[in-house]
Amino acid sequence: MLLQEGLEVTDRDFFKDTFSEVEIRELAAIGGTENIFARRSPSLKKIGMADTELSDDDMVKLMLQEPKLVRRPLIKVGGKLIVGSGNAAVAEAIAEAG
Repeated sequence: MLLQEGLEVTDRDFFKDTFSEVEIRELAAIGGTENIFARRSPSLKKIGMADTELSDDDMVKLMLQEPKLVRRPLIKVGGKLIVGSGNAAVAEAIAEAG
């Protein structure tokens, strides 16, 4: 969809090319830490923290340790971050950026 609109797309496999703390904090500043954190991930349950109250710093640290705790997909269009959304949200972001 993004390519069809003539937008430049940079694809990143953040399991291989993991995020730095600065990158996670920048994404969190745009989209909200709670929104980019995969609270329902089996990985969180696996480490015994599924029912734990977590601060923003805790969530950032966990996302750095376990990339599966970053919600997917993350799509940055202009200054907007779309997290785990469908085509309607992407289309809206494209319209706003264009």
